[in-house]
Amino acid sequence: MMMPLLLGPFVRCRFSATLVMLWLVFAGFTCIGSEHAATATLPAAFSDLLPHFLVEPEDEYIVKNKPVTLTCRSTPATQIYFKCNGEWVHQDDHLIERTVDPATALPVMQVKIDITRQQVEKIFGLDEYWCQCVAWSTTGTQKSQKAYIRIAYLRKNFEEEPLGKEVALDQEVLLHCHPPEGVPPAEVEWQRNEDVIDPASDPNFFITADHNLIIKQARLADTGNYTCVAKNIVARRKSTSATVLVYVDGGWSEWSKWSACNADCSMWRSRECTQPSPGTGGKDCQGLVLQSLNCTSEQCPQSVSGAEDVALYVGMVAVALCLTLLLIVVVLVYRRKKEGLDADVADSSILTTGFQPMGIKPSKPENSHLLTIQPDLTTTTTSYQGTLRSRHDTTGKFSMTNGPLLDPLPNGSHTLHNGKLNSDPAEFVSRLSTQSYFKTLPRDVANTSYGTFNFLGGRLTIPNTGISLLIPPEAIPRGKIYEIYLTVQRKEDLRLPLAGCQTLLSPIVSCGPPGVVLSRPVILSMDHCSDACPENWAVRLKKQNYEGTWEDVLVMGEELVSEPYYCQLEAETCRVFSEQLGRFALVGESLHMGAAKRLRLVLFSDAYCSTLEYNIRVYCMDDTQDVFKEVMQMERQLGGRLIDEPHVLLFKDSYHNLRLSIHDMPQAHWRSKLLAGYQEIPFYHIWNGSQRYLHCTFTLERLSLSTCELTCQLCVWQVEGEGQSFSLDFNIAKDTRAVDSEFLLMDTNATALAGPSAFQIPYLIRQKICSSLDAPCPNGADWRMLAQRLKLERHMSFFASKASPTSVILDLWEAQHFHSGNINQLATVMADIGKQEAMIFLVSDGEC
Repeated sequence: MMMPLLLGPFVRCRFSATLVMLWLVFAGFTCIGSEHAATATLPAAFSDLLPHFLVEPEDEYIVKNKPVTLTCRSTPATQIYFKCNGEWVHQDDHLIERTVDPATALPVMQVKIDITRQQVEKIFGLDEYWCQCVAWSTTGTQKSQKAYIRIAYLRKNFEEEPLGKEVALDQEVLLHCHPPEGVPPAEVEWQRNEDVIDPASDPNFFITADHNLIIKQARLADTGNYTCVAKNIVARRKSTSATVLVYVDGGWSEWSKWSACNADCSMWRSRECTQPSPGTGGKDCQGLVLQSLNCTSEQCPQSVSGAEDVALYVGMVAVALCLTLLLIVVVLVYRRKKEGLDADVADSSILTTGFQPMGIKPSKPENSHLLTIQPDLTTTTTSYQGTLRSRHDTTGKFSMTNGPLLDPLPNGSHTLHNGKLNSDPAEFVSRLSTQSYFKTLPRDVANTSYGTFNFLGGRLTIPNTGISLLIPPEAIPRGKIYEIYLTVQRKEDLRLPLAGCQTLLSPIVSCGPPGVVLSRPVILSMDHCSDACPENWAVRLKKQNYEGTWEDVLVMGEELVSEPYYCQLEAETCRVFSEQLGRFALVGESLHMGAAKRLRLVLFSDAYCSTLEYNIRVYCMDDTQDVFKEVMQMERQLGGRLIDEPHVLLFKDSYHNLRLSIHDMPQAHWRSKLLAGYQEIPFYHIWNGSQRYLHCTFTLERLSLSTCELTCQLCVWQVEGEGQSFSLDFNIAKDTRAVDSEFLLMDTNATALAGPSAFQIPYLIRQKICSSLDAPCPNGADWRMLAQRLKLERHMSFFASKASPTSVILDLWEAQHFHSGNINQLATVMADIGKQEAMIFLVSDGEC
C-alpha cells in the first residue's frame, strides 16, 4: 500500500508502508514502544487484515469557547492519525488507548483529539472545517468519514416577527415567524401567554414547515399574546409578543311573542342580542330591541269606572309612607353623629399622646427608656443662619459671642456657639469655583448644599435627589472647623470615560473640599439604577483625582478593609464609606446579558392645547431621583403636565433597542402623525449613559377642536426584553395633574444640619452604647450581634477593622434611617442584646 508523504515544503513522493513507518519515526510522529505512540505491531495472525472502523468521528458544534472531542476506533490497526483540512494533526495532540476485543481477540486502537474554536476560526468563511482519521495495518490503510466542525451561534434578531391581529370568531389566523439565523438551525415553538402551544393536544393549532402558526378557527379562548421562540444548543430567543384579539359581533335571538294589549291599546314584543352576545370589541346588533303595534278596537281592554281614581289614591299613600320613613332615618343618623362627635372630643387626648414636645417625657412602652430620654443639650447645641437649623428648641440655651466657635470649658467639654454663614448659596458656589480644583463645579445652586461643621458632625442633603453626606461625630478632629459642600454634577458638564460593557449607575457627586483631614469615614448616600443582582455586575466606585483622571478606588465584592473606601449596595441606594472627600461615581460592567438597568418611564403632555396637534412626550431615564427631579423642573418651565404615574422598566444588556408605539386611539376623533409603526431609541444611547434622559415625542392630531377626550395605549418595550404599557384616558382641556404633584414629593427638610440635630441617637447615649458593645463578649452579646440584628453581617470584617465597630454600625443606621428611623425599634434591639445589662443605656437628665 502506497501513501503520500510530504518531505519538505514542496516535494511529495510515494513510499511503501515500511518506508512510511521509518519516516514517521524520524519525523517525530511516533516512537515505537512509547506509551504515547500511535503505532503498534500486529501479531502475525492478523497481519493480512485491513483495519475497519468501530467508531468514526461525527459532526460537532463548538458552543462558545468549549472545545469538542473527536473519537476514532479501529481494529486491527498499527497506527491511527487524524487529518484536519488536509493537514496531519501532530502526534502530541492525540490521546491513544489500546485494548483487545474479548470476542475476537483482535487488538483495538482508539484515538481522540480536541478541536478548539481558534482552530476553526482560522479558516472561517473560506471553507468548512473537517477532520477524518486514517488507520494503518500491515496490509493497507482505511479512511473514516469526514466530520465537520462548526461554530454554533444564534443571531439575536428575528428575520420576521409575528404581528398582532384582531379577528372575528371562527376566522382563520396566520402568524408569521422567521427565526434568527443560526448554526445549527433553530428549532421553533410557539407560546400563548407564556404557555407552550402543542398542536398534538390542540388540533386547532398548526405549525407549518416554515415555522408559521395557523389558528384554524379562532375561538374566544385564543385571545392572548403569542410569542415565537427560537432555540438551538447555544441560546434561546423570543420574538416580540403579538396580541391576537378574537372579537364577536352580536346577533339577534328570535322575537318574543306579542304581549297582551295594555291600557294604551298597544302590544309589544322584544328580542335580545345574545346569539351570540358581542364580546372583546365586537359590534353590537343593529336594529330595534322593542317593537310595538296598535291593537284593534276589539282587543283593547275596557276600563272600569273609578279605577283611575283608586290608582291615584294608592300612589299618594305610598309616597307619604316613603317620606315618613326617610325623615325618621335622617333624625337617627343626626343623633348618632352628634353622639360620636362628643365622644371624639372627649377622648382627643388619645391623639396627642404620641406627639409630645422633645423636652417632655411621654409614657414609655417597654424598652423605650433606653434611647428616647432627651438630654439637656445646652453645651452642644448649634444654630446657623440660612439653611442650617436645629431640631431642638434652643431658645436661651446659648449666648451670642464674637469669639472663636469652640471655647474650651474648665471641665474639658466644648460649647458650639453661633457660626455665621453667608446666607446666599450662589455667593458660596461662586467663591468656591474660583479655586483651580473647583472650576468644574456646577453653578446650579438648587443642587448644592453646604455648611460649617466641627467634631460634633452633621449632615448635608440635596432635596429630592436621594443624595446626602453624613459626617459622624468625631469624624472632624477636635479643634478643627470645616466648611463642607455637597453637589451633584450634570453628566453633560463632566465627561466620565466608559469602556466596553460599562454603564453609569449613579449620579456624579462631589463633596469637599478635597484634602481635608478626617478621623473617621463619612458616609455618602446616592441612588443607583442597577437591578441589584451582584452576580450580574462588576460594580466599581470611581473617584476623580487632582489631575482630572478617573480611577477605580473600589470593586464591589473585592473590598479591602485597609483601604479608605468601602461600599454597601442596597436595592436602590449605594452607601459609600470614605475617609477622603472628592468626586465619586458608581460604574457597572455587565458580566452577561442578564444584567439590567432600571429605567423610569415618565409621560408628559402640554398643559394647554389650542391647536389640532397634541404632543405626548415619553422620557426614558435612569431610575434615580436626581434625574427625575431635573426632568420635572424642566417640564415645569415648559408648562408640561404629568399624564400618568411613572413606570419602571428593566433594560437588559442585550444590545437590543428600546421601542415605543401608540395604539387604540379612537379613529373617528384622533390620528397619529407617526409614519412608522413605532419609534426606536438605540441601545447604546441608553446604555452608555452619556445623556441624562432621552425622550420621544408622539404628535397626535385631533380632527376637531371640540375633541378633548383622549384614550389610547402607549407601549414601551425592549426587543427580546421587558415592556411596559400606559393606558391613557383623560381630558386634554383639564389640567388636573400639576407637575409638582404627589409624584414629586417635596423634601422640606433642611439641606444642612449640624451637631446633635443631625442624628436620631443622642450623643451621650451613643457614647454609652459604643463603650458597652465595642468590648468582645464571650456569649457574643457585643457589636457583632448588633450587626446581625440590623442585617449587616456581610460587613463584619469592615466593622472589625475600625477602632469602634459599634460607632460605624450606628453611623450606617443613621444614614439609612434619617427620615424613617424608629428609635424605639433600635432600643428593642439593644434590650435583646443586653438583656439584664439593658439598664446601662438608661441616661438620666442629670447625666446629660
